[in-house]
Amino acid sequence: MTAVQKLLHATAVRNLPADDHSAETPLGLWDSFICARIVKESVATDLLKSIYGGVFMASVTFEHLTKTYPNGFVSVDDVDLHIEDGEFVVFHGPSGCGKSTILRMMGGLEDITSGNIYLGRDLLNDILPRDRHLAMAFQNYTLYRNFNAYDNIALGLRLRNLPRTVIDNRVKEAARFFGITDILDKKIRSLSAADRQRVALSRAIVFRPNVLLVDEDFAHQDENRRGEMLRDILKINETLGITVLYVTNKREEAVGLKKKTVYMKDGKITDVR
Repeated sequence: MTAVQKLLHATAVRNLPADDHSAETPLGLWDSFICARIVKESVATDLLKSIYGGVFMASVTFEHLTKTYPNGFVSVDDVDLHIEDGEFVVFHGPSGCGKSTILRMMGGLEDITSGNIYLGRDLLNDILPRDRHLAMAFQNYTLYRNFNAYDNIALGLRLRNLPRTVIDNRVKEAARFFGITDILDKKIRSLSAADRQRVALSRAIVFRPNVLLVDEDFAHQDENRRGEMLRDILKINETLGITVLYVTNKREEAVGLKKKTVYMKDGKITDVR
């Protein structure tokens, strides 16, 4: 049975409505990403599009992107770049070169001085961070130590008032994806650093983002855990087809990933390989 047939069969059996907010048995996280990949291969029907929600294009474009701080420091200087849908792109350069600032402007955490950021055809400049179809994995991701892993992953969905069945479905399928189903009932303070990191990534993908932004500070840890984190990020990109923008100041890491790499210095792109 092909991926299309499986998805259509699952839809028929479960009688899923198009609106996720009213679904009693919602389309699963895995099915939704399979659907997204099918759409990218141009074999989807209108039914598949309605199930996934109609948001498919995850290319990223920066046009003359500039960030100048009030003291006159130019952090990002007239950057032009296009990232294809589904690409894993590494931003590499020394501290202060502007690579993290680009991610923060993309995520809506920094104001844009001038220029434009597009997600597909959508101009993001004035769109609220929560409405950008992005997920961010930065150092300051907040996990509530007195909550268990399940409640941490579900928190953002609850704040958006999604139905309980939808939340439960998304949380459990994200946990299965990262192999942490056995810790969902455990308090964050009792988890290892690696498991906390996977909880944070689970919370990111339950929103079904089109793009995942990963800042280098998210990976400030020992080399073994950093390696585990990179494998998880690569899995998100390769299995779910999510566009990933990853920042690192480690040259050997940038080269070793063997992905499209944007080299930066003094706020400018010096090379793309």
